[in-house]
Amino acid sequence: MRSVLILSFVTLVLAACSSTGDAPPGAIDYGPGIRPIKGSITYGDQGPRRSDLPPGYKFSHEFYDAFGSRVQERYRITDDGILELYSRRVKPITISGGR
Repeated sequence: MRSVLILSFVTLVLAACSSTGDAPPGAIDYGPGIRPIKGSITYGDQGPRRSDLPPGYKFSHEFYDAFGSRVQERYRITDDGILELYSRRVKPITISGGR
């Protein structure tokens, strides 16, 4: 009986560890399939966003997330003119003690 309780507790703890939310502070995402977060250029769009910029063009976008962390995202224009988010870096806020 005791081993069943321990196994149930471990299962519950591991289930709570799975993440479905935003990236944690200090995280770096790189590669295809990065989901946009609130503040991203592509956040809330129903489909891919087209651009008139030339294919291969890259640019950065910086903003602050809901926790006050600075977020830097990199975008590129694909060969078919679609705006693609390909990297994100989240830099947590630091408190310097008033210095």
